[in-house]
Amino acid sequence: MAAKGPLKLKFKAKAKGSKGGSNSTSSSSSSVSSKFEVIKDWTNWSLKKAKVATHYGLIPLIIIIGMNSDPKPDLFQLLSPF
Repeated sequence: MAAKGPLKLKFKAKAKGSKGGSNSTSSSSSSVSSKFEVIKDWTNWSLKKAKVATHYGLIPLIIIIGMNSDPKPDLFQLLSPF
């Protein structure tokens, strides 16, 4: 397998201020789009965190529930597919 180069970090450049002139409608529309971008960023961030938590927490949760069940199985019985 070939060695990969250094990791590159991706950053979004966000412009501050209104993009239009001094027109109040352009500043209100950029405010609305700014709010939409913030909501979109928070949604993406929270879904990424939920994906990681599910990925690393699902198997341990199944093992814990299995160990607390009524006929106490051994750990080997929980991990074996049969």
